[in-house]
Amino acid sequence: MKAIKGWRLGRTNYTQSLPGGRHRAPTRKPVWIIAVVSLITMFVIGAYMFPHRSRAACYILSSRGCKGLTDWLPPTPREYSDDEIAARVVIREILSSPRVIKKTSKMAFMFLTPGTLPFEKLWDLFFQGHEGKFSVYIHASKDTPVHTSRYFLNREIRSDEVVWGRISMIDAERRLLTNALKDPENQQFVLLSDSCVPLRSFEYMYNYMMYSNVSYVDCFDDPGPHGIGRHMDHMLPEIPKEDFRKGAQWFSMKRQHAVVTMADSLYYSKFRDYCGPGVESNKNCIADEHYLPTFFYMLDPGGIANWTVTYVDWSEAKWHPRTYMPEDITLGLLKNLMSIDAVSRVTSEGTGEVTYTHCMWNGIKRPCYLFGRKFHADTLDKLLHLFSNYTSIA
Repeated sequence: MKAIKGWRLGRTNYTQSLPGGRHRAPTRKPVWIIAVVSLITMFVIGAYMFPHRSRAACYILSSRGCKGLTDWLPPTPREYSDDEIAARVVIREILSSPRVIKKTSKMAFMFLTPGTLPFEKLWDLFFQGHEGKFSVYIHASKDTPVHTSRYFLNREIRSDEVVWGRISMIDAERRLLTNALKDPENQQFVLLSDSCVPLRSFEYMYNYMMYSNVSYVDCFDDPGPHGIGRHMDHMLPEIPKEDFRKGAQWFSMKRQHAVVTMADSLYYSKFRDYCGPGVESNKNCIADEHYLPTFFYMLDPGGIANWTVTYVDWSEAKWHPRTYMPEDITLGLLKNLMSIDAVSRVTSEGTGEVTYTHCMWNGIKRPCYLFGRKFHADTLDKLLHLFSNYTSIA
């Protein structure tokens, strides 16, 4: 009997196959295995889509019962409450509005201070020649400020007592935002303290922030006791522990984010009622370090830079940052602060893990900082002397 010639796919030569009469009978497929696998697959899918009401059913596949089964099933998304749905709809609508920058658009400089601002003369130099491009708001929590610059006259808003680490700090920030939002020309909102000084010229700062596609709100994940360890169970379910974030309070945000912050009552109330010392065991939740970072991480994580444009030196590892004294102030120091292009963070877990993040402006690597703190009031004369030199650096 002649062998049958066959064509092998992908080859250019003919090959000889076995004689037709000697072909092996086809092997039977393991139908029972396919059936068992199909039944198990259907059971798992059904258990996920239609949660069991009887625990006995869970033991069909696992001796550990329902716990063993749910350990490896995908988590069921939590159903939002009516208040959460309403808050998210409002926030989404606000954020969807386009940002319009005009020649008349202004930056709102919001100063949070206990009393007199020691660097008014320095800010006066900074503002000169740029009238119509900025507005000033002052929240003085203790004493009525004595002014040395015309730009600060009659710019105080109604103020109240501020206690470090308490919700009163957030309340003061919200008062400043409320007053600044009254002016429709204010498109950028910067929170500053009495110890803050400008590190750049007004033109550089205006263009940097006004034409940025994000707001500068500090936000990072600290798995240690001074980060996620401060989360309160009372904040659940609206604020999950895994979403709890930390960051510096000194922000610069665009108008949409300022409006969103003022529109929020749901998430703010969780921090107002439960973020403080002694609420749960020995946790010491500090509202101004957690409210805005957590809020924006949950509701608009892509809309913030995750770092602040205000430099602070935490190298001394104390509760408060380093204060620069007159002997520290040199042109070299100021140039160094202006050249930093990566943010370093230290977690509170163990000995502290240090991470670095490059500062990007609209996708371009740029220096991080526009302001600096904390500067002692006695540094004013040296800063005035060096102002024209360090702010002229490109």
